Amino acid sequence: MRVKTKLPENGVETDLTTREGLLQQFKKVRAFTLELVEPLKTEDLVIQVTEHASPAKWHLAHTSWFFEAFFLEKALENYQTKHPQYSYLFNSYYLQTSEPHCRNKRGNLSRPTVDEVFQYRDYVNEHVELFIENSSEPDFEKWQPVLEIGLNHEQQHQELIITDLKYMFGQNPLHPVYLKTERPGTGQVPELTWSSFSEGVYETGHPGGSFGYDNEFPRHKNYIHDFKIANRLITNGEFIEFINDGGYDDPKYWLDEGYSHVVENGWRSPLYWKKTDDGWYHYTLNGMEKINPNEPVTHVSYFEADAYARRAGCRLPTEFEWELAAEELPLNGNFVDARHFHPTQISSDSDDRGLNQMFGEVWQWTQSAYAAYPGYETFPGALGEYNGKFMCNQYVLRGGSCATSRSHFRKTYRNFFHAKFRWQFTGIRLAK
Repeated sequence: MRVKTKLPENGVETDLTTREGLLQQFKKVRAFTLELVEPLKTEDLVIQVTEHASPAKWHLAHTSWFFEAFFLEKALENYQTKHPQYSYLFNSYYLQTSEPHCRNKRGNLSRPTVDEVFQYRDYVNEHVELFIENSSEPDFEKWQPVLEIGLNHEQQHQELIITDLKYMFGQNPLHPVYLKTERPGTGQVPELTWSSFSEGVYETGHPGGSFGYDNEFPRHKNYIHDFKIANRLITNGEFIEFINDGGYDDPKYWLDEGYSHVVENGWRSPLYWKKTDDGWYHYTLNGMEKINPNEPVTHVSYFEADAYARRAGCRLPTEFEWELAAEELPLNGNFVDARHFHPTQISSDSDDRGLNQMFGEVWQWTQSAYAAYPGYETFPGALGEYNGKFMCNQYVLRGGSCATSRSHFRKTYRNFFHAKFRWQFTGIRLAK
């Protein structure tokens, strides 16, 4: 059964259960992927510098394969793929569809060429658009939810294109500029204050009636104790104080595995930071910049976020506390739609009595392990591999980031990463 999913677009809602709305969103999402890679040279599109950061060319092809494997090959009786081995080369981890190519060897593929991948995208676009426009009403109703998953899947990979490109460029001594942008940043950061929430039984999780991933369901009850949550994110300047005060040197604030990473990997600062005689700099998609102490700290692991919180006499919020705190707030923030591609400074006239920077900016680590909600059910078929099989040894992050699309985000959205990862735009909000 279809549900109404309406995405605000410049104040106008787009109903994705209609052909016109779905076609409009399909074209918009696919075009934004191309916008993200437009500043790149061919050489930029093919490099893979680590297993968890894929080449942009692979992302372009994989998102097209997703529509092909989960929709076109099932919905169209005589559909023919552009190449029979694309289902091997561009499958990520869906073992029920086909055998995937080795994840750490995606950068080894000089063929298909970049031009051939763009042709593949055009080929898939043509077939999807024809279906949306001309299919029977029963077929449209049957496949509309799958197409909507495909659009949200592509928006996830748009975020990965940005973070993977940054990781690749961040290894280059030339500090390449991806795209020059201007970020707002004036005035003083509000003092850290606290919003209090009373204990009780609260419902958390997706309420239904609109799109959500399977790991956001079902809505269920949680007992939440009294807690306080900070009015804003932790800044670069505050994290520099943590560094200067020996935060990376004192194991009493660190989880054992986290301190092992500090020692073994020589962590002395967040990812992309560099100390010079002139102070702290970091690599951004604008190139190398002197750190703005008022912007939110980002590219920190769960271990670093947890250690910072412990040293401050606080802790990280649970994902249920975060969701309760966010529930009544307007969904405003620095999402990728603003095209800053970096967290921005909190406005000096922000309401420091309330909660700011809850959405966009950086994914906020929570202390909650990524696990199934009571009564959780996966998507049917191979789509069931989307989220559920990763519910092990990872932590939940909330809030979206400067690389997340506004139309992709929901307050119930559960991102998840291993505790050691730092290449995503991840940051810190305190609780106690």
